[in-house]
Amino acid sequence: MQPSASFSCALVTGASSGLGEEFALQLAPRVNQLVLVARRETLLRDLAGRIGTLHPQLDIFVMAVDLAVPDECGQLAGMLAEHGLIPDLLVNNAGLGDYGEFVTSEWSKIASMLRVNVEALTYLTHAFLPDMIRRGDGAIVNVSSLASLLAIPDFAVYAATKAYVTSFSEALRLELRGHGIPVLAVCPGPVHTGFGVVAKRGERGRNMPGREWFHVPKEQVVAEALVALARDRARVYPGLKTAAAALVLSVLPIVLLRLAMGAHLSRQDKMPPQP
Repeated sequence: MQPSASFSCALVTGASSGLGEEFALQLAPRVNQLVLVARRETLLRDLAGRIGTLHPQLDIFVMAVDLAVPDECGQLAGMLAEHGLIPDLLVNNAGLGDYGEFVTSEWSKIASMLRVNVEALTYLTHAFLPDMIRRGDGAIVNVSSLASLLAIPDFAVYAATKAYVTSFSEALRLELRGHGIPVLAVCPGPVHTGFGVVAKRGERGRNMPGREWFHVPKEQVVAEALVALARDRARVYPGLKTAAAALVLSVLPIVLLRLAMGAHLSRQDKMPPQP
């Protein structure tokens, strides 16, 4: 028997892989309807099939949308209306990265990152929040990053977009306090997903930040996020090491953070490119 649902309809962006896929898997037994949103329709349908086998009573909807394209992002609300779907849990997980010097970055990649990480997240929140307020029920989960706490050379735009996500989540949470709608910022450190492969510029690019011992499994990230949501927490840093790093970053003076980031960049400059 399917467990009692915590939410009626959950919408997860970036659901085709990584954290989005894991959010879908862990939310499946807790909701009545699950909307999977991403660019890659084949992967979404494969995921929907797997979830449907495990939870045959669950209504699953696949919506292939590229959130980096404003017109497609704008069409998503209409697609939901056609199916009579009103999300009461919005998981803004979709995100893009670009690792390398800002001056050598491709503008098209930067523009897509800004649209997905900032514009699409803000747009979808703005689109679905009024219904949540009218019903007096709902929740928003924004996937940010530990990178939101500091400026990271070679990750300048990505870290800046995640700083926006964390700040936006905190402010929105305060605005919605009287409506009983929780807003959670999930701030993971390094996670083994396809994110790093996409963010890195080719095989000879610099190593992405984060050592293997610092990685947290995606299953743990999502599990801790859902516990934090149930407890109405404002922010969660999944994994003890990530939480400890966040604590250190929050108390260090900015001058020390600059020195640390500068030293890291110098070490990276001395490293030979990967073969």
